[in-house]
Amino acid sequence: MTVHFIGAGPGAADLLTLRGRDIIAACPVCLYAGSLVPEEILAHCPEEARVVNTASMDLDQIIAEIKSAHEAGHDIARLHSGDLSVWSAMGEQIRRLKAIGIPVSVTPGVPSFAAAAAALGTELTLPGLAQSVVLTRTPGRASSMPAGETLESFARTGATLAIHLSIGNLDKVIADLTPAYGSDCPVAVVYRASWPDERIIRATLATLKDALDDGIARTALIMVGPALAGEGFDESCLYSATYDRRYRPQNADSPWASWSPGDD
Repeated sequence: MTVHFIGAGPGAADLLTLRGRDIIAACPVCLYAGSLVPEEILAHCPEEARVVNTASMDLDQIIAEIKSAHEAGHDIARLHSGDLSVWSAMGEQIRRLKAIGIPVSVTPGVPSFAAAAAALGTELTLPGLAQSVVLTRTPGRASSMPAGETLESFARTGATLAIHLSIGNLDKVIADLTPAYGSDCPVAVVYRASWPDERIIRATLATLKDALDDGIARTALIMVGPALAGEGFDESCLYSATYDRRYRPQNADSPWASWSPGDD
């Protein structure tokens, strides 16, 4: 049988993909990260499903639970918050499952940085200001950072930074970013993006620490970069009336003049 790793999204129960919902509904066993996955998503489980909260389990216990379900002939839905491609601990689980011959599938989910950007109502890649988004974090007890992956290095690019799992390292974040971005660089902290108790704090690197309170805890995402100001950017060529493109050739000499949608 198969272990289906499913990104359960950032928090709001209706930000689950249709594919994820349907897989959950078809699996007689569901393992979910209860500290972050909303219980409303479990309503998609079959009525008689075995539902296991893995928040208090270590890796050996999780694999043992999966192995037991597999040997019983059951497909397993394995739910993690956000999207599985970053900081999900999926990799270590898949490595062990492959070693014992248990098939896996992966269904993506809405990542937390996308939910935070939606809450802010902003595009993170504004022409002339930023065309890259860096997903990163500061060192923590669970994971260190490779030598080359520092906030100082990322800040020198001028990209929009989405800094995860780092609200507890705020002094370091501010100190590392200020030399490259400047103290007046826009910052937004989005706490529990898409959850009912979502909060947004807008500030600058200079004012960020004073703008926060003790209620902003570990599930907060720090966004930094000029694009967060939402002003002073260029318009893209995409919708320019003078931009020659396949759907809007400008003249008979355009390479797109004879193109039609069926040509691709």
